[in-house]
Amino acid sequence: MSSHRIPIIQSGLSRRGVLKGTAALGAMTFAGTLAGPAAATPKKGGTLRVGIAAGSTSENYDPGTWDNQYVQVFATARHGYLAEVAADGSLAGEVAESWDSPDAKVWTFKIRDGVEYHSGGTVKPEDVIASIDYHRGDKSTSAAKPFVDPIQEMKVDGNAVVFTLEAPNADFPFVMTDYHLPIMPAKDGKIDPTSSDGCGPYKVTNYEPGVIAELVRNPNYWKEGRAHFDGVHLLTILDPAARQSALLTGNVDVIDQVDLKTVALFQRAPNVTILSTSGTQHYTFAMDTRAAPFNDNNVRQALKYGINRQELVDKILFGYGEIGNDHPIGRSNRFHAGDLEQTTYDPDKAKFHLKQAGLDSVEVQLSAADAAYGGAVDAAVLYSNSAEAAGIKITPVREPNDGYWSDVWMKKPFSAVYWGGRPTEDWMFSVAYASGAPWNDTFWENERFNELLVTARSELDEEKRREMYGEMQNIVRTEGGVVVPMFASYVMAHSNKIKHPEQVAANWTLDGFRAVERWWFD
Repeated sequence: MSSHRIPIIQSGLSRRGVLKGTAALGAMTFAGTLAGPAAATPKKGGTLRVGIAAGSTSENYDPGTWDNQYVQVFATARHGYLAEVAADGSLAGEVAESWDSPDAKVWTFKIRDGVEYHSGGTVKPEDVIASIDYHRGDKSTSAAKPFVDPIQEMKVDGNAVVFTLEAPNADFPFVMTDYHLPIMPAKDGKIDPTSSDGCGPYKVTNYEPGVIAELVRNPNYWKEGRAHFDGVHLLTILDPAARQSALLTGNVDVIDQVDLKTVALFQRAPNVTILSTSGTQHYTFAMDTRAAPFNDNNVRQALKYGINRQELVDKILFGYGEIGNDHPIGRSNRFHAGDLEQTTYDPDKAKFHLKQAGLDSVEVQLSAADAAYGGAVDAAVLYSNSAEAAGIKITPVREPNDGYWSDVWMKKPFSAVYWGGRPTEDWMFSVAYASGAPWNDTFWENERFNELLVTARSELDEEKRREMYGEMQNIVRTEGGVVVPMFASYVMAHSNKIKHPEQVAANWTLDGFRAVERWWFD
């Protein structure tokens, strides 16, 4: 099934609807995802085996370190969050049954009664505070630090948690869905980041980082109509051919990142179904703007004009995507600036910018591996070929898959990267483009951008926000350190004995990382 583009924030979800979330919204969403002809009454039973194109021996249980789809799927399998992004892009209550704010600065989240941890005991407001507090403060190295540091104060009010922010943030409930922010049991005001304990649909029985995670159903899981499998096995299978072979031979039931070079042939297999969804996932080439020659914006602009975007969409994505415009905001985002001039392949403009930098030519190395995204190495080769006409010599460097995210990304000055995107503009910009953000993989600093980021977050007027986010997208496009040549569909595959709701989430791969909770066997 190939889905239509699904808006991350529905046009029908009003600002008031975000400011005031309700238990009814959560209940409606859970029931709604199981509607339609593809969603016959789910059956319970069986062990789901998922082959995932990520995973490393260096990974662990620490929520502040999670950085790829393996640990992200593993996290949602065992943990609960204050809220979740539903399949239709709306917000649904999870550990929090409702939320409310009079001004987008003070937020009250009512905690759902009776949500049990795998180890026993129930979720308390104090656990919520400890779970969020883990990512805050000067000593925090968590990737979630940039968007929880604006929390000025957290306090318990009966069975609720009250968050007071430094400034209004109308998108704050969306922030609480981030995969780094699971609600975990607290002891003496602290969580244990080495623990697998959670309140999610499955509990861990075995974990070998970079190899396999094995889980069994949580018998006390609170959600009706979820967690249908008796058990779940998540396997790291980095090689695309091995992943697809595992599905064809029945060794796994679901895989992510189908090799698009062979998808046409693969989908002819009688026992395989291809599943494609379009969202905010984008592929980039990140430049370290601190290092020469990338510290010169004219060189960065030359590199942006030196890439043939449509060629990459055609030859790397095989049509499963669309061209990008050197910023991370997709067409499905609410404030996407569709009126910006599209950067196109133009060797003459690239040469002009090199000349402005005082150069006739430039030589750089580009690190890539299929761990970054399927076809990343081939994309680097195509980039090298197109840039040559502009006097830019790019030498592709094939890096090892294992350890790519720990040893290459943000370590090498020019590298291939995939981003899943985020539900809101503020969230995406705060995670990867704000000054000092741990995942600002271009180490980019722009005073005007950072000023707008804070101002737009607090602005409640929709049109003013749209104008500011449009300016920010243009700043990143013309001054940033990232080439964003393409937005990619999530292309997965599963055996025909797998069933899923008619509407599959597009905010992340594998049904918003929640396939293990939402899908079932026929």
